[in-house]
Amino acid sequence: MSNIIGRAPRLVALVFTLLALTFGGALAQTPVPPGPNALTGPNITNEQLLFQQLQGDVHGRVSIPDQRSATLIQPEGQEWREFRNGTLKTVSAASLIGIVAALLIFYATRGKIRIDAGPSRQRVQRFNGVERFAHWITAISFMVLALTGLNLVFGRTLLIPLLGPEAFTTLSGYGKLAHNYLSFPFVLGIALMLLIWVRHNIPDKTDIAWVKAAGGLFSKGRHPAAKKFNAGQKLIFWMVVAGGAVVAASGYVLLFPFYLTDVGGMQLAQLVHAALSVLLIVGIIGHIYIGSVGMEGAFDAMGSGQVDVNWAREHHSLWLEEEMRKGKVAQVKPVGFRAPAE
Repeated sequence: MSNIIGRAPRLVALVFTLLALTFGGALAQTPVPPGPNALTGPNITNEQLLFQQLQGDVHGRVSIPDQRSATLIQPEGQEWREFRNGTLKTVSAASLIGIVAALLIFYATRGKIRIDAGPSRQRVQRFNGVERFAHWITAISFMVLALTGLNLVFGRTLLIPLLGPEAFTTLSGYGKLAHNYLSFPFVLGIALMLLIWVRHNIPDKTDIAWVKAAGGLFSKGRHPAAKKFNAGQKLIFWMVVAGGAVVAASGYVLLFPFYLTDVGGMQLAQLVHAALSVLLIVGIIGHIYIGSVGMEGAFDAMGSGQVDVNWAREHHSLWLEEEMRKGKVAQVKPVGFRAPAE
């Protein structure tokens, strides 16, 4: 018995040696699992290889009821981030710069579109108070939504160097609140416009002639006939109503996360929201140009609600004739009026 006790340390040492030789070689041959940091070496990989080997989400365990918070890694999120910060950002910047450059070139070559016959002494009611309210509640809320949305995409690049991180953080915080809450009057505005103007914005054969003549934008003295809204205005109307509805719907998916979809659906909603918003902004920039500095007398329609009769005769002749038949304007030709060439 004493001999066994005396030999115990040697036996223990022998067992540990055998274990080390047996499992040490196996451990040496076991590949090192991929890690997120990209270095070099046979057993070290980069982040992309890690995502490829995961082939799906990586989940942990949580004690709260919402099990979606257990998602630790979602490889598709990397693709979404690269598209948002790469392709989407580049295309958006190119589109915005492109429309502004195109309008500057158009203004430099065509100039302001004047009333060919000159302003008259007669005015005709074009839009009443309810119509102007629907327009301006939509327009004002959209402008704030557009600016605060663009801040999310380009603010870090453009504003932080100008304002500093602290001021940018404060501005973005208030901008986020404005973006969230002004979405509701925006939706109210497009709903009102749909109810008020949908019957005037159904495409018809007069729009074909208007499109062929490019609305008379590139030719002086030639204005195609149009009803209350011409083809260009109808395009803006449907862009705002239909596009605005999709933008609003996708925005509410983001505003109330995980109520209707999972994180993959939210990523898709964000891309749809951003892409359509840029298209709307580009279209509205053109609309603002024509309705302000681009065309004489156009702003009065949504300003006072009354427009010059000569302006109406040149740009919305069919609508003016209808208003005359209703007795809303005297059926006389103002001094200096020249009928458009056939």
